[in-house]
Amino acid sequence: MNPVYLVAALRTPVAPVNGAFKTLRVSDLAVPVIQALLAQTGLNPRQIDQVILGNALYGGGNPARLIALAAGLPELVPAMTIDTQCCSGLDSLRLGAQAIASGQADVVLAGGVESTSRRALRAHRPINKDDSPDFYERPAFTPWPDRDPDMADSAARLAHEHGINLDQQNAWAIDSHAKALAAQDRLTNECIPLAGLNVDAATRPLSERLANRTPKVAQWQTSAVNVAGTALQADAAALCLLVSERMLAKLPAGTRAMRWATDISGGGPADAPPWAIVPVVQRLFERNGLSAKHFHRIELMEAYAVQAIVNSHQLGLPLDKLNQGGGALARGHPIGASGAILAVRAYHEMAQAPKGSLALAAIAAAGGLASAVVLEA
Repeated sequence: MNPVYLVAALRTPVAPVNGAFKTLRVSDLAVPVIQALLAQTGLNPRQIDQVILGNALYGGGNPARLIALAAGLPELVPAMTIDTQCCSGLDSLRLGAQAIASGQADVVLAGGVESTSRRALRAHRPINKDDSPDFYERPAFTPWPDRDPDMADSAARLAHEHGINLDQQNAWAIDSHAKALAAQDRLTNECIPLAGLNVDAATRPLSERLANRTPKVAQWQTSAVNVAGTALQADAAALCLLVSERMLAKLPAGTRAMRWATDISGGGPADAPPWAIVPVVQRLFERNGLSAKHFHRIELMEAYAVQAIVNSHQLGLPLDKLNQGGGALARGHPIGASGAILAVRAYHEMAQAPKGSLALAAIAAAGGLASAVVLEA
C-alpha cells in the first residue's frame, strides 16, 4: 500500500442553525475552503484527482459534484457524496486515503459540509392522491421501530446506565467552552472567515448557573440530558488535502505533512449509537498495538456530554490530551462536516508535536456506527 499524507486542513467557522450562515448553500460554505486549500498548497485545480464530501441533510443529488464545479475544478474531476450521518466527514477522508493507498489517486480533496439551516424539507409521498405528504425530521436508522431511538433519548439512556448526572454533564460542557475560549488564536488559524465570522459562533463563557438553567432535551427514567450538554445543530464545511508520497515531493518546501497511519470503521449496538465509539476504537487499538497512552492529541466527538464522558472513561483517554481546543459542545454539530472538523482540529493541534507523535480522531453516528483515524506527525 502506498503511503498517504494529510498536507493541509481548513474549515469554516461553525455557526448555529439559522445563525450567521442561514442564507448560505452548501456550495457557499465549501467553495471558499477548497479555494483556500489550493492557494495554500499551490496546487493547480487540474491536479486534483477526486473530491469526496460527506453530507447528511442536502436531500439527494450529489452536492460534492456541484461544489467541485463551483470551486473551479475541471469537469473531468470526479466528485462523490457519501452519507454515513455523523461519520460522513471522517469516512470521506477514509475513502480518499484508500484511493491514494491503492494507487488510484495522487491528490484527493475530502471532508464534509452541512447547511442545516438550508436543509431540504423531507416528506414521504402520500399513498392516496388526496392525502397530504408525511413530513419527517429524520429517517429511520434501523429496521426495528422499537430499537431506533432519537439520539437525545439514546444519550439519556446512556446517562442512566452509567450513572452520569446533569452536574457531571454540565461540568464537561463548561470545560469544553473554556478550552475553546482559551484556544481562540489556534482556532482562527484553521478557519476561513465567512459571513462576518472568523471563529465558531456558539463558544461562550458557560457558567454552572447558566448550564443548570438550560432545559432538558430528553429523559430516561431518573436520568436526563440538557441543552448545555447537547451539541447545537449547526452549519459548516471542513476539508483536507490528501496526497501520495510522489505528490508530496512536489509540494513547496515547508509543507507540513502528517502521515495517515491507520483508520477504522465499525459498528456497535444499533440502538445505542453514543456508545459505538468504544468497541470500534478498541478494535483499532488491538489491531495496531496501540492504547490511549500512545496519543499526543485526541479529538473525540462531543455530540452529548454524557457520550464524551462515557467514551473517554471506557477507553481510558487522558483528559490532558483530549479536545484541547474544545469540542463540539463549544462549537456545534454540522452533521456531515463534524467528522472532518475533528481531522482539521487534529492536524492543527499537532503543529508543534514531536516527530512521530500520534493523533486520534473518533466519532459515532446514528444507527450504531463509528469511525476513527490515526495521524502521525
